[in-house]
Amino acid sequence: MFSPEVVQVIPHEDYTVDVFFHDGKIVKYDARHLLNKGVFSVLTDKKLFVERCTVMNHTLAWDVSGKYDPTDSLDLDPEVIYGLSDARKDSLT
Repeated sequence: MFSPEVVQVIPHEDYTVDVFFHDGKIVKYDARHLLNKGVFSVLTDKKLFVERCTVMNHTLAWDVSGKYDPTDSLDLDPEVIYGLSDARKDSLT
């Protein structure tokens, strides 16, 4: 069974992230819809959004604590990012 793995992320100040998958697929993920949702509201801090965006456990994550601790991070399901509907993705290739 195929399971997408994120290998690289490049965050942008407009709250989008270029997400690179192990099979070569690239997705521009628009995270603005997360900004007012519970624990994700910390991402409204643009500096935190950009500087703490990383790959953790093979997916897009934000290292909230700055200690690269998976228990104190925010992450997204890589299958959700990989399979976004056409209305919410913009392929870079």
